[in-house]
Amino acid sequence: MALTNYQKEKISIEVIKTLLTRFESFPEDASNNRNAPFHEAFLKAFSDKLEGKVSDTPFFISLSSWLQGLNTTLGQTFFENVAHILCNGEKREYTSKKRGNLQITKTQKQNINNIITNLSNTIEKPDLDKENTLIFHNYTTPLVSALDFSADVFIEDDYFITAIELKSVKPNSGEMRGEKQKILEGKAALYRLFPEKQINFFIGFPFDPTVNPNKETITSSNKARFLNSIINMNKFFAQKETLVANELWNMLSGQQNTMDYILEIINSISTTKFLDKFRLLLDSTKRLTPEYKTQLIQWNLFSEIELIDNNNTIIHKIGDDKMLKRIYNKTIFDSKGNYNTDRFNTLKTLF
Repeated sequence: MALTNYQKEKISIEVIKTLLTRFESFPEDASNNRNAPFHEAFLKAFSDKLEGKVSDTPFFISLSSWLQGLNTTLGQTFFENVAHILCNGEKREYTSKKRGNLQITKTQKQNINNIITNLSNTIEKPDLDKENTLIFHNYTTPLVSALDFSADVFIEDDYFITAIELKSVKPNSGEMRGEKQKILEGKAALYRLFPEKQINFFIGFPFDPTVNPNKETITSSNKARFLNSIINMNKFFAQKETLVANELWNMLSGQQNTMDYILEIINSISTTKFLDKFRLLLDSTKRLTPEYKTQLIQWNLFSEIELIDNNNTIIHKIGDDKMLKRIYNKTIFDSKGNYNTDRFNTLKTLF
């Protein structure tokens, strides 16, 4: 079963927004590059390794900066937004500033500190079931403050709370201990807030960089190998607490091969003709042409296709209404690639 048209359209719009932003900042040439004398000086030591691969050092430096920006966009925006689209979840923050003092029992706090100490000193190995037994208990000891925490993806069902922290595939060294502490205290706090529900808190990685695309499917993962590549990951986290590559995306969508579908959408939009196609969709004079509708189909813009299919009815209903005409004539995207949902929702009421 494939993704729904709604999901395809929403993910496509996220792809369009990401590409448009990166096109705006792409370094076309080295003429306007910022001065980077220290970078260039250090790179001279690698000139033999770069020979035949990099002909323009200033451009290479700028491109590296651009790629870092793409990594940031994917990690902080794209992956998170796509996750919400797939599962109908949200980002949720539990902080003293937003939700008042977050509390757990003193015994929960002590148990968590003991878990962290034992894992840090390798006295014990991660054991999700054992740790949950120590956390998910109605202790009668006094309440104490818990660490603030957030979940990049938060899903509330009738019987379950599912929280996921999305991480870079190359976390900073020493980051895992703090993540484990935060997740343990987060689970304890959620247990007190939702006492009738089962609490699951995962750490998720959008892909497995250790996969060899020449030998393995790019959407697959070797979880043991990947987790072992992260400093202290296996020291603090059990495999059952982690979701990697397709495992993550399948869990979010409830379907198999979800990562393949996401990549298929990206590949259909991310071409060298992207800007030309985007400009076509901004041209309202082309809105009723065959090429325009073909482009909407290619980019999964089903809402706009629906408006075009009902264009005659919409025009008839608008009549001489000046305000509706203005709404009708608006572009379907703004300059950042955001789809004009207000326009769609207004015109949708006319048929």
